[in-house]
Amino acid sequence: MPYSDFFNFEIIKSSNNTQARAGLFKTPHGTIETPIFMPVGTNSAVKMLTNEQILNTGAQIILANSYHMYLRAGCNLIKTAGGLHKWMNFSKPILTDSGGFQIFSLSKLRKITPDGVYFQDPKNGSKHFISPEISMQIQEDLGADIIMAFDECAPYPCGYEQARKALDTTKSWLERCFEAHKNYSQALFPIVQGAFFDDLRKESANFVSKFDAVGYAIGGVSVGEPTDIKNHITEITTPLLPFNKPRYLMGVGTPVDLINGIKFGVDMFDCVLPTRNARHGTFFTYKGNKIIKNKQFEYDFTPLDENCNCYTCKNHTKAYIRHLYKTQEATAATLLSIHNIHFLINLAKDLRKSIIDNSFEQYSNELLKGFLS
Repeated sequence: MPYSDFFNFEIIKSSNNTQARAGLFKTPHGTIETPIFMPVGTNSAVKMLTNEQILNTGAQIILANSYHMYLRAGCNLIKTAGGLHKWMNFSKPILTDSGGFQIFSLSKLRKITPDGVYFQDPKNGSKHFISPEISMQIQEDLGADIIMAFDECAPYPCGYEQARKALDTTKSWLERCFEAHKNYSQALFPIVQGAFFDDLRKESANFVSKFDAVGYAIGGVSVGEPTDIKNHITEITTPLLPFNKPRYLMGVGTPVDLINGIKFGVDMFDCVLPTRNARHGTFFTYKGNKIIKNKQFEYDFTPLDENCNCYTCKNHTKAYIRHLYKTQEATAATLLSIHNIHFLINLAKDLRKSIIDNSFEQYSNELLKGFLS
């Protein structure tokens, strides 16, 4: 049974002077309008929000993390519950990442071998091993619509030889992932690696493009590098990936990142930043990020952003939310999370409309002036 029975990607309009495009991505749990921002539900829940609140932000797809699900609650429990969709009672598409990034972040608690990775759970010290084959089994048990290849993410900064070795491992593991992956109702996305070396990125993009995948991801960015380097890697990598397939830039999620990524031809984005920022009192506006605890908002009875129509902005003021935050009421983080997620989803929606209306270049440049002001 081929992937095409479950998935289809159609580009309905491309930008005249940039690589931006508007598309429709069909999955088993619904069709996604791209470009799209995807909220992250690390432990099978987007922090501070209920499913109803997530859906009300306009979310079309969310993420869960295989590494965290594997450790807690456990794949067998979630599989027995009927997979993530029934476990979470979430009807729209779900994407799971392989857990590779989280494992490789445990620099002192893991050992990388050609077979896979040995690591310790930092919370209780228990020992584990994940290989490409085990990663595929974990994600099959979780039952997400889109699953990611098991890869090695080189850190920033790193030397050329370290990046070369990580890429060679990623290439070897990708072949094993495709050999182990048999469920065509789950789309397996290969991941481009190569750290911050142009030749390695091009090599990796050419290699993953040889696999007839539903879509392709660009990983190993947003790991501490300067914005100009991140933009450069995205700009040179994206055009090397198949034009008629969705392209996913992993772990990227500021308003400026979305605009630049879409300009370079990216279709899908995810990041924990909107909810993490919210828990620390930062919120997005069309005039840049703001911090709710600042004294200037004590008597400010206007919405977080006058151009936003999220639940928070339609119902509450900066002064009220500031009060909640200052008194450590959890509702403050919920209201700011709703706003930040809605803001990015709506930004992608507006940029999509501008692509269709042939005004993307002008509109995106105007937005950038506001965000960078």
